[in-house]
Amino acid sequence: MINTIKKYIKQHVSGWAVQDRGVVEAYDIWAENYDAQPGNLMLDFDAILFAKLMRNIELANKVVADIGCGTGRHWPQIFDQSPLVLTGFDVSPGMLNQLKQKYPEANTHVITDNYFTEIEDHVYDVILSTLTVAHIENIEEALEAWCRILKQKGEIIITDFHPDALASGGKRTFRHKNIHIAVENYVHKIDTIKDILLSKGFYIFAEEEKRVDETVKHYYQQQNALHVYDKFKDFPIIYGLHFRRA
Repeated sequence: MINTIKKYIKQHVSGWAVQDRGVVEAYDIWAENYDAQPGNLMLDFDAILFAKLMRNIELANKVVADIGCGTGRHWPQIFDQSPLVLTGFDVSPGMLNQLKQKYPEANTHVITDNYFTEIEDHVYDVILSTLTVAHIENIEEALEAWCRILKQKGEIIITDFHPDALASGGKRTFRHKNIHIAVENYVHKIDTIKDILLSKGFYIFAEEEKRVDETVKHYYQQQNALHVYDKFKDFPIIYGLHFRRA
């Protein structure tokens, strides 16, 4: 009973009901408005980190997989480098439908498990995955599959919500009608991701992170969420990793 009361207070005292949803259901709902999010701190931080990490990678004439591609937020920047082939993977058909509206000829696959069984070994030169890893429950299983479909001298770029923020109560939420929807997340330590990929012959070429500080306080002010800013001030909120396999 106490836990039920606590949950009710957490969900309703703020004036907005909060509902936890699975990844597929949440992103299918979010898809329609995902590209129209001015002032979204995570998306803005992700754009900054992704641009930094992309400075040290060459995609021209490469076969590229974007795992967790969503609506193709980063595809203009990827296409600027003239990849030979770009394929988008996502668990959400709704997000892929939005991507297809922008890129009707896009190669896309709906992810149904961690194994990518329909993909042969050593197909891709580069795997890009942004704001996705924490949505995967069995991260070791997934990363092993990524290694399998990647060529021997392949590269991986990952960005995501920092596990320290998730472990401290941070959530990926969005508004839909009169509710806040929180997307299901799993906390994977950065060292866990590093250890898995290092054991597969990769090395860390670059590592980045962004923290909540005074420069982003206005994001929280605009959302009337200064209490969240105070809670997470000085916390790392997003990280980026660039792996290469020798």
